[in-house]
Amino acid sequence: MELRAAHEHWMDERETRVWGEWGLATLAATHWLTADATELEGLPGRWRASDGEVRGEVHGEDVRLAPGQQLEAAGLLLRGFERDGSIALRVLDPAAPAARGISSIERFEFSETARLHGRVRGEAATAETRSVDDHAATLTFDAIVELEWEGEPFSLTVQEDDGWYFAAFADGTAGRESHAFRFIRFPVPADGEAVVDFNRAYLPPCAFSDHYVCAMPVPGNRWSVPIRAGERLVR
Repeated sequence: MELRAAHEHWMDERETRVWGEWGLATLAATHWLTADATELEGLPGRWRASDGEVRGEVHGEDVRLAPGQQLEAAGLLLRGFERDGSIALRVLDPAAPAARGISSIERFEFSETARLHGRVRGEAATAETRSVDDHAATLTFDAIVELEWEGEPFSLTVQEDDGWYFAAFADGTAGRESHAFRFIRFPVPADGEAVVDFNRAYLPPCAFSDHYVCAMPVPGNRWSVPIRAGERLVR
């Protein structure tokens, strides 16, 4: 498929993942639970964490949600969530984007020159990361990809997941022309020569809702190089 047509297809799928039914932008709350049952705003019953699950009730019926499990109730989607052993109940509401006044993604212009070739160095290492809610965690990174943009060299520290590399990064446009940081995902190469298409740089979920807990870029993925490609801002 021709590059521009393939990119438009990717953008269509991305729009659906963000704005579609129960899309990223519909997250209305993340309620961190304890063993003590408590009432949650906008939800019936009382809710608690027990044995790694969300426990509560809807219309008199017991609800148990393991991380990733979900249930539709009263026009909302309830979903179990876990981070480092802590349990939360996430609430998705189709009305959430309109309540925040958001409805679109701004993007830089598509450019074939934003499709970069880089050399992979397999250097497994651990690093402490911070999430947008200041939660600290130690993550394992699997490789470093050496790249160059308009004559300026930089490197991307990545994690591997099921045949794909993933990274959070903040470039020279961050906080001004684009969101504070962005994500990129690209196939793990068989020959050590990666193709990183920054036209597919995308906004983190926390750009659409303050209730996400995205991990921010590690120091090595913060550059002065301005990458004017991919998604920029939410409007």
